[in-house]
Amino acid sequence: MPIGEATIPVLDRGFIFGDGVYEVIPVYSRRAFRLSEHLKRLQASLDGIRLPNPHSEAGWGKLVDELIARNEGEDQYLYLHITRGVAKRDHAFPQPPVTPTVFMMSSPLLHPAAELLATGVSAVTASDNRWLRCDIKAISLLPNVLLRQLAVDAGCAETILIRDEAGGGDGFMTEGAASNIFINKNNVLCAPPKNSLMLPGITYDVVLELAAAHHIPFEVRKIGKAELFSADEILLTSSTREVMPITLLDGKPVGNGKPGPMFTRLYSLYQNFKSEVMRQP
Repeated sequence: MPIGEATIPVLDRGFIFGDGVYEVIPVYSRRAFRLSEHLKRLQASLDGIRLPNPHSEAGWGKLVDELIARNEGEDQYLYLHITRGVAKRDHAFPQPPVTPTVFMMSSPLLHPAAELLATGVSAVTASDNRWLRCDIKAISLLPNVLLRQLAVDAGCAETILIRDEAGGGDGFMTEGAASNIFINKNNVLCAPPKNSLMLPGITYDVVLELAAAHHIPFEVRKIGKAELFSADEILLTSSTREVMPITLLDGKPVGNGKPGPMFTRLYSLYQNFKSEVMRQP
């Protein structure tokens, strides 16, 4: 149905409690990109909140294909939203369980502007004050909303989050408010490890796969705050923004203040990889 006609009951637990998860899937040339990997992440999020998956992988695939077909545009992004369903307001899970609410929509996928890729974008840092299960792609995103708004208020593209170290110290980088973050230090691509403090990004995985396949030195390890600020390059990745260079952090240039060779190579490799995947039968 048209998006303006879609409604939910006010007692939906997603509306009342933020009790649900979501997934975002990019579509190129009318084909979902890395659908299986996105559905595996969706399953992990559902498992994380103890909500049975309302569809099989094949069932989701049919719904995704239908949604793409019903919308115009070669490139789209799909939003999947699953809540625990409609029930009397009570913190505990409904007993017996109720039917989950499933909502899906398609929007045009707008690619990063060429001038932003040429000059890079700016970012600010902030303390990562979110909960301890950031690996769940939960719909209750108020902390991320507030953190991302800090970037908007400063005229920046993203907020990079710093988690304080237990017992003191300068802290370490986790991710962006709506992205994963890499750094280049001495020609080594560095990525924070997957754990409960960050969302396991699909584009994050692709970048590391490309680095391994093309003999780009990389390390997956904790990245300290000081190391972030002394990085030669900082890269932002997400399903909708792909790979972008961050050239200004908290008002100071990153490296020489221009997109660097690591970004240039990974961006080219990513675009080639994307084209190859879309050409496959």
